[in-house]
This record gives sequence, structure tokens and C-alpha cells, in this order.
Amino acid sequence: MNAMLETPELPAVFDGVKLAAVAAVLYVIVRCLNLKSPTAPPDLYFQDSGLSRFLLKSCPLLTKEYIPPLIWGKSGHIQTALYGKMGRVRSPHPYGHRKFITMSDGATSTFDLFEPLAEHCVGGCTWEFGAMVNYIKKTYPLTQLVVVGFSLGGNIVCKYLGETQANQEKVLCCVSVCQGYSALRAQETFMQWDQCRRFYNFLMADNMKKIILSHRQALFGDHVKKPQSLEDTDLSRLYTATSLMQIDDNVMRKFHGYNSLKEYYEEESCMRYLHRIYVPLMLVNAADDPLVHESLLTIPKSLSEKRENVMFVLPLHGGHLGFFEGSVLFPEPLTWMDKLVVEYANAICQWERNKLQCSDTEQVEADLE
Repeated sequence: MNAMLETPELPAVFDGVKLAAVAAVLYVIVRCLNLKSPTAPPDLYFQDSGLSRFLLKSCPLLTKEYIPPLIWGKSGHIQTALYGKMGRVRSPHPYGHRKFITMSDGATSTFDLFEPLAEHCVGGCTWEFGAMVNYIKKTYPLTQLVVVGFSLGGNIVCKYLGETQANQEKVLCCVSVCQGYSALRAQETFMQWDQCRRFYNFLMADNMKKIILSHRQALFGDHVKKPQSLEDTDLSRLYTATSLMQIDDNVMRKFHGYNSLKEYYEEESCMRYLHRIYVPLMLVNAADDPLVHESLLTIPKSLSEKRENVMFVLPLHGGHLGFFEGSVLFPEPLTWMDKLVVEYANAICQWERNKLQCSDTEQVEADLE
């Protein structure tokens, strides 16, 4: 009799367990996808100047809300993974002219040159650094350059521009996206499990090993003159490396002739060169970038407070190089970052044209006097 009376209560208990399980799953989803995070315009760090006021007026994206795809766009991990796996989604594929330059050490530098299909209303082009930039300057002596670097490429272009004043000649402006500024300071954060950086470190190290080993004959073959400090035991350690720091310490810094990993990271990071850049410079990072620790962002913040030519842009979302936009699920072909780079470059072109016109007007007035 008692058993018969208790039986009807069991479905209610099971329903309660199911409801609790569903609630727990929804909570995890909301937390993982960061769905409760607000959307907002990016945080901007700059000095009040004529240039910064002109940029705020000419670049609406700097003061407009960045709205990522509703379902997954607020997760820095998904933004990063989607870019790493798919790159720019459904974007037109550019076709350039492959160029080859023989370097002083016998290596061959390869890059693609993209020429405009038609005359642009403001002109300006984008390429990388070093010998490639010099090649462009010689081939197109009347061209002003817009230098853009992404992640490690951002470090490279900033270091290149800051090395000498001559490197900034004919450079209209520079944009650096999602770089870490100091490899020496970043190496400690890259070994932490916070934001899964240690896991990302392992994945990137594994990919780096594959790239190096796929070219091991060209890099380390018997016919190649290797640095004396690079021994066969160092190459054997490459197979067991589980972090980028191990690869850099055992192979890369010796390959480039540095005595220690600390020296290698100090010399090859752009942090010590940023204050020597005098052309307009826009530095962009995402607050939810899982690869760049928030402590590294004090570098661009501090720089933008001291230099009138620097603006630091920090949106809440975007991950590492993601910055996808879209309504609910599917991203748009062009990202927020794609649009911002073009908008900024166009604004700088207009800024320089206005300065030239003002200079011509002043010259005419001086001649009349």
C-alpha cells in the first residue's frame, strides 16, 4: 500500500533532475560563449591632437559598437579558432604576382605583390617589410606605403619601422593587429593554463615543428652551412619540443646567432623600437584575445599616452585575429578589422592631402606678401 502511494512521486523527482541538468548545461553554455557580455564601442587610448580628432571624425568604426555574431561571437576562443581554421570566410581571393628576392645570406625571400585593378580615389598600398618594402619603393618611387602587420607580423613591421628613420620614408602609416609587443614578457604567460594559453602554445609549437621539419634539408642539410652553436643534438630536441620557447631556445636563437633566449627575445621584440616610430600608428588588440595576456596591453596604453601619432584600439571581443561580424550565426565576408584598416588608411590619406593643401595655401600667401 505504501509502495503504491509513493510511485506517483517518482516522475516529479526525475523531472526535477532533468530540469537541473538542463539548467546546468545552459549555464555552462552561457559562460563558455560569454553570452552575457555586453557589446560596446572599442576603448580608445590617445592624446588629444589634430590627428586624433580627425580620426574620430573620419573613422566611424572607432566610436561605433562592434557587434559580433550573437551565438558564438563573444567567445574569444571561438573567434580565434574560426580564424585559425577558416581565415576570412567567403572573402574574395586575391591573386598577386609572386616575387623572389635573394638575400645577403643566400636565402630567398618570397612575397606576393598585389597591384590595383583600377585607380583608387586616395591611392596607397599594403605590404610587409625589409627587402620587400625596399623593392616596392624602388619599383614604385611615387607610391606612399600603408604598412599592416597581423600577430607576429605586427611585431615585425613595427620593429622594422623603428630601427631607422630611413625605413619610415614613403610610409604613410602603420597598423598592427593582435601582437604581443614583448616576447620576453609574453613567454611567461604562454606557459600558463589561464585562457588555455598553454594549450595554444602546444598547438602552435606542433605546427612550427611541422613547418621546420618539412624544410629540414634546405635548412639543416649537409650542404648548408649551419651556425657553429647549432648542433645535431639541438635538432633532435626539436622532435620532442612541446612549446614555442623550447623551439626558439634549441633552434631559432642559435640559427640567428644569439647567445641566449633572453637576448633573442629582447632584440627581436618591437617594444624597444615603438617610441622611434613617427608616422601615424594604430595598435589594435582584443580584450578577449586568449593568446595576448592583458598585462602586455600596458605597453600600447603607455605608448599612446606619450605619443601623438599613436592610437590604441581595444574592443571587448574579437579573439586573436577574428573580429567577425554577423547577425546570429554566420559571419559576414568582411570582418570589423578589415573595414577598420581600410577606414583608417583612407583617413590618413585624406589627412595628408589636407596637410599638403594647407601647406600649398600658406606658400601662396607667403609669395603674395
